[in-house]
Amino acid sequence: MTKDDLVKEIERLKKERDAIILVHNYQIPEVQDIADELGDSLDLSRKAATTTKKTIVFCGVLFMAQSAKLLSPEKNVLIPRIEAGCAMAAMVNKEELLKFKSEHPKAKVVAYVNTTAETKSVSDVCCTSANAVKIVQKLDTDEIIFVPDKNLGSYVAKFTDKKVHLWPGYCYVHNQFTVEDVEKARDFHPEAKLIVHPEAPAEVVALADSVESTSGMIRYVQETDAREIIVGTEIGMIYRLEREVPEKIYYPLKENAVCKNMKLTTLEDVYKSLSEKRYEIFLDSKVAEKARLSLEKMLELS
Repeated sequence: MTKDDLVKEIERLKKERDAIILVHNYQIPEVQDIADELGDSLDLSRKAATTTKKTIVFCGVLFMAQSAKLLSPEKNVLIPRIEAGCAMAAMVNKEELLKFKSEHPKAKVVAYVNTTAETKSVSDVCCTSANAVKIVQKLDTDEIIFVPDKNLGSYVAKFTDKKVHLWPGYCYVHNQFTVEDVEKARDFHPEAKLIVHPEAPAEVVALADSVESTSGMIRYVQETDAREIIVGTEIGMIYRLEREVPEKIYYPLKENAVCKNMKLTTLEDVYKSLSEKRYEIFLDSKVAEKARLSLEKMLELS
């Protein structure tokens, strides 16, 4: 089928299946274009929790689809590419976290949503990059274990007096940003403002004009007087910025800031997901019950 044919079939099947398509900001342009809801992890978590549709097609990576299933257990949740995992989510597991918890018995665990359902099941609350600071500030404890992203955890620690124990995980896309990248970008684009995701290393975050989640980047671009923006996150974000605020000019902080798994999903995958009901998310009921509490606590505190 042609691209137009695929889009028409997706629209038809969406109605037939009573489905909603949730798409992360880092997905390829063609997939972003068919989204019913396009956003970051927090935006899409909220939509998954409140949608009345019977089927959720999640175009992102596996932990996101798992989170949608946790928040809407009665729904059919589909992920078009089952192998679309998250390297950072794989950097922590339930057994390792339980051992770390035993070494810090007074600490509560704040799990970035970029974690598996099993990791969430032994965590006290989840967070996203958009609400991490707020969650930690509101949590009734003096001591935090933050998993798995050391960079986001380090950023959050600057805004609290609580003791924060960092897990040594990271996003391989954001962790590659360097001070040299910033210096080069500013040399080439001296009038541009630099926005950086808090998953970037602390020394890069310190040089940013603004530190934002992907949803925050949209708000920043809409409000700033700057005409040129250097974007310090996965390059898929630039497509959305260009579409929503086309009067600005955008430059990637690094041309190869690409999440390979986020780029796996195609229009054909979405079509097959709807037509063949693949790949449906199933979770162990005991794990899901505990993991759901950590996500619901996040929504309560957000």
